[in-house]
Amino acid sequence: MIYLKINKLMSKTKALVLLSGGLDSILAVKVLEEQGIEVTGLAFESYFFDAQQAKKAAGELGIKLKIVDFSEKHLKIVKSPKHGYGKSTNPCLDCHTLMLKEAKRIMEKESFNLIATGEVLNERPMSQNKRALDVVERESSLTGYLLRPLSAKLLKKTIPEEKGLVNRDKLLDISGRSRKRQIKLARKYKIKNYPTPAGGCLLTDLEFGNRLKELFGRCLNPKSSDLLLLRYGRHFWKDKVKIIVGRNKEENESMKKLARKEDVLIEMKNYPGPLTLIRNYSKKKVPEKVLDRAKKMTQYYSTKARGKKEVEFKESII
Repeated sequence: MIYLKINKLMSKTKALVLLSGGLDSILAVKVLEEQGIEVTGLAFESYFFDAQQAKKAAGELGIKLKIVDFSEKHLKIVKSPKHGYGKSTNPCLDCHTLMLKEAKRIMEKESFNLIATGEVLNERPMSQNKRALDVVERESSLTGYLLRPLSAKLLKKTIPEEKGLVNRDKLLDISGRSRKRQIKLARKYKIKNYPTPAGGCLLTDLEFGNRLKELFGRCLNPKSSDLLLLRYGRHFWKDKVKIIVGRNKEENESMKKLARKEDVLIEMKNYPGPLTLIRNYSKKKVPEKVLDRAKKMTQYYSTKARGKKEVEFKESII
């Protein structure tokens, strides 16, 4: 009897689940755990999203979480995605394929039995239709080992199901954009706090996407500081010189931390207001008219200094 219990414990199915921290991925964990599968979460960090929601979800779920920073690999596909963009600069198919390739590497190294995601068939018309799901599975070289627990009964049976490592009868058949079944399941599992779908990826934001496209158009090889600065302030270009005007104290501080050698910082001496950062992507000196324009913007975006005549500026070169 003791031998049988040990043997059963040793053969427990291990699943690596892509965990964004959103409701679908949380439910995928719950559905697998309900049939005794040992779950480990996997989250990713890049220049355009972090793993904070995943960390929070993993803590509440009580599961282990692996975090992979694939910023440089991800940047390459964002610049030139094989399958193109969505409404903004979001290459969802290429991004998800890259995540799954990284997951496959971990699966093979650490002897997981399968990889699972919280994807729901037809929930997103471009990236979660049947064709898109097949493309991602094939291009990540995970054919047969990629399980979508929330829609599994509507998809082809996976190898772990065929081997009896996963009970197909306990998987689900959710499809479409309605969230009613997921919300009902959230009540069943007593899940109360979860973010809105795709809420954590900056690439889905249209304004951020426009800023990123413009940066790619004027800078061939943007660095981490260039990409992180896209999150803050108001952005203006003059040829290959960018002017960024902070919107509040927190943004001013973040911009100052991201300033690099030869950036110009402009502040007002005698009025409260924004920090303005000038970054030059050309090999020429920043023209005086650009500096003058930056000062005028700094003054304009200060409600107390706007329209005043005796405004003094502090100009610093990093």
